[in-house]
Amino acid sequence: MKANISEIFKSIQGEGIYQGASQIFIRFSGCNLECTFCDTLSKHQEEISLQELLNQLDRFSGYHSISLTGGEPLLQIDFLIELAHELKERGILIYLETNGTLPENLMKIIDCLDIISMDFKLPSSTGLKPFWKEHYDFLKIAVNKNVFIKAVVGPQTICDDINQAIKIIKQVDKKLLLVLQPQNPFELSLNQKLLILKNICTKHSINVKITHQMHKTLGIK
Repeated sequence: MKANISEIFKSIQGEGIYQGASQIFIRFSGCNLECTFCDTLSKHQEEISLQELLNQLDRFSGYHSISLTGGEPLLQIDFLIELAHELKERGILIYLETNGTLPENLMKIIDCLDIISMDFKLPSSTGLKPFWKEHYDFLKIAVNKNVFIKAVVGPQTICDDINQAIKIIKQVDKKLLLVLQPQNPFELSLNQKLLILKNICTKHSINVKITHQMHKTLGIK
């Protein structure tokens, strides 16, 4: 069994509530979405067997967890299941970064995961159709794990989308954390919009915070 992998590297987690944590990133190639703000498009990919990947991981030490990222890692679910079982046997924390649109595949691997970072794909931000039902179904599965939600905010992001996200959070678990993240951490004009959206969440008693992409502001991968 092999997987299409773009890269494997060690760095710090730049997003969400684990900012600054040392991680090994396994970036899976391919995605089922084409968001307008995507910053992980890569033409490079390599077919790697499970044993080859594990051998590469043995080069690293001193990290908090392994991030399965992409692209969308859940597209390669059969390989992911085998990898996750191997990592769990080694006592390694598994951190999944996902677009939250493949709940059926999440169900197949949920028992092996420790941390889930799920994106709300706001249609006004992505330029794509809504995925509200998929996000709801995904969160219903993920909620028993350590899960938080990210939403990218750009110049085009509208309040109606945040209100819909709030509705889903309340339906699943109102204690879930929603992280608002600017599309471009250097675009100061987004600060006011982020504050407006944060205030909307606060008025609905949603656990919300604003974070920037630390790795970009530090100029690292």
